[in-house]
Amino acid sequence: MESFIYRNHNLYCEDVSLAALAAEYGTPCYVYSKAFLRSRSQAYLQAFSGHKHLVCYSVKASSNVQLLKLFGELGLGCDIVSGGELFRAKLAGIPGRKIVYSGVGKTADEISQALAYKILFFNVESESELYLINRVAAEMDLIAPVSIRVNPDVDPLTHPYISTGLKENKFGIPIECAEKIYLEGSEKLKNIKFMGVDCHIGSQLTNLSPFRDSALRLRGLIERLAMGGLHLKYVDLGGGLGIKYDCEDVPEVKQLSDIFTDVFEGLDLTIVLEPGRSMVGNSAVMLTRVQFLKHTSGKNFAIVDAGMNDMLRPSLYGAFQKIDKVDINFENSAQFSDVNYDIVGPICESGDFLAKARSLPKLEQGDLLAVRGAGAYGFSMSSTYNSRPRPVELLVDGSSVTVIRERETYEDLVKGENLGR
Repeated sequence: MESFIYRNHNLYCEDVSLAALAAEYGTPCYVYSKAFLRSRSQAYLQAFSGHKHLVCYSVKASSNVQLLKLFGELGLGCDIVSGGELFRAKLAGIPGRKIVYSGVGKTADEISQALAYKILFFNVESESELYLINRVAAEMDLIAPVSIRVNPDVDPLTHPYISTGLKENKFGIPIECAEKIYLEGSEKLKNIKFMGVDCHIGSQLTNLSPFRDSALRLRGLIERLAMGGLHLKYVDLGGGLGIKYDCEDVPEVKQLSDIFTDVFEGLDLTIVLEPGRSMVGNSAVMLTRVQFLKHTSGKNFAIVDAGMNDMLRPSLYGAFQKIDKVDINFENSAQFSDVNYDIVGPICESGDFLAKARSLPKLEQGDLLAVRGAGAYGFSMSSTYNSRPRPVELLVDGSSVTVIRERETYEDLVKGENLGR
């Protein structure tokens, strides 16, 4: 669904004017659409309704507790990658039985916290981690539920920074080694219970063939393990489905579910999904205001009040995010004499930009811009670099607005620092 639309020359989120929000709450500012989040949750739940399934939202995409609480109320669980994300999921009321724990560097303390909360299972990324989980579980006199994350060496056809399923990536155990680890572990590790197998090959996938290739490899492993006497209950297929940032041809969730249910037909397995970007990516915009315009012989710069600390993706790996002028008079043709701008922020880095050579209607100082696709890896990757407080987060539901995270203050920046006497 489209939650951000123009009405009377102004961009709205549902029934709320973005210009009004910027005037009241200031910029930079993250604005989320509750209707969009609800719609995406329903899309996943309905697509897999004909098969045993569990949808675990990937917390790293956008980790605000109010968003997690909403997903929990809609019937979703969580995919976490740290003790902090476990803490957030607990605050949001997500039960342990709906939490899967991924990530390559789990500590003993994080493992013990997750065991105490009785999570569904750990997605184990190395043999060393497996032995650590077994030791921690033994010390707690518990049996640890485990799924091994296998690396199928499938090219996800995406940016190398968000590719996770190739043999040169740090994630998972090579699929050719997994069978031995499963069977030997089930014999030797007395505090481990193998629950399933996991695979996540990357992010922002718009081609479905890598999903089918990796699923077929997982089915082969599952069948070989069954022949060896180890019968799994879950197949965790990760996330990775892409979204439309510009002109991408993005598959529907139902197309993805058709692949997975077809590949695993005849097997008594619960399918686990870990969608992140495809759940929240287009749920939000980041509002930012033009502070200055600077024109040189080779460039037109629009200097805005949001920087790479507020939205890192463009600087980190050249990610494209559509940028719209919030207030446009569509009857005034003069506004549409497009100019190429570098949209840059106030951070003292040459890599601080939101867009380069972007064609936009002619801008003026004070214009309000909306950075689209900001819901995933926007605020969650933000920082206080250059001692800049992080933005406010707002959740729009129809005509109502809720502050789900206050704008940080200068005092927040030094909280926890020893200021002396």
